[in-house]
Amino acid sequence: MNESSLCRFRSFVGLLCGLLLTPLASAGPLQFALLAKRVDHPFFIQVAEGCAEAAKAQGDTCLLLGASGPEHFRRQNQALQEAFARGLDGIALSVTHSKWLADHALKRAGKTPLITFHSDLAPAERHLRQSYVGLDNLAFGRQLGMLAQRFRPQGGKLCILSGSPQDTNHQGRIQGIRQQLRGGQTEAGVAGRLNGENGWTELERCPLYSNDPSSVLFKLTTLLNAGTHVDVIVIPGSWLLYEADEFRRQIGPELAKLDEMGTRPAIIMTINEPDTAHLSLLDDGLVQAYLGVNSREIGRQSYRILKRLAQGKPVPEKVLIDSHVYLPKALPDIPKQP
Repeated sequence: MNESSLCRFRSFVGLLCGLLLTPLASAGPLQFALLAKRVDHPFFIQVAEGCAEAAKAQGDTCLLLGASGPEHFRRQNQALQEAFARGLDGIALSVTHSKWLADHALKRAGKTPLITFHSDLAPAERHLRQSYVGLDNLAFGRQLGMLAQRFRPQGGKLCILSGSPQDTNHQGRIQGIRQQLRGGQTEAGVAGRLNGENGWTELERCPLYSNDPSSVLFKLTTLLNAGTHVDVIVIPGSWLLYEADEFRRQIGPELAKLDEMGTRPAIIMTINEPDTAHLSLLDDGLVQAYLGVNSREIGRQSYRILKRLAQGKPVPEKVLIDSHVYLPKALPDIPKQP
């Protein structure tokens, strides 16, 4: 090979190596997806808006995938299998049933970057994801417990209304509530119902579980008019306020009856990003406190972590999002749990 041919060959090899080493980000727009528990819930819609907004700013896209209607792990499993088949550049999953998904759809993850958001995999399956974006659910539960202590400093009878028993985020929050009211760290998991510690006792039939907003509203209405005394009701999920006006219509009359008897409970709820209808429930005394979640920020941070994974960059094991306490205008705010 003469010198001229050798130079051309070296130039070709250099060009080929340069193409192979070009970062993934320059190959064109990337497509990511949020795999929600249900796509018609305001929380997941707001998370998706935050993700889409952050992705659009970088020339990428972020889709919201999943089933509508009451969440169910089998339906989410099917949606996750379909998402893996789409060849996406990364998926953020809000987990319904950790072990079921690990034994089924997650076995087909392949090389698709996977993180969790809002609801993490359980510790035994956590190696299947690369990062988590959302609340520190144990600390969030302790904040809910602090609010319960604010309204009933001497303790009382407690009922928790939660989602599915398989929801890892809700189970972490229940553990945090119990830790805070009990007065310190306790055993792992959510075992150990409150039974008089620091004056707190859980009603025998509680926690009440349901993922369906109308079913939870019915359970709350039944609890209030059943003649069973309850001092504090804590709701660690936001699905009960799917329709603020319906909450007012059904719960308002029951609370008015209990007011007349002097047995009205304090109601403490989780909320996404409250609108005027939600805040009016607070100021009108139908709810005593909200603990809010910045849902759009969870979406923005989920996109940023997925983008880094697609570029082959390292990511933190967790990205934690702050919460916010909402109280009636007449009450001063309280400090958050460190």
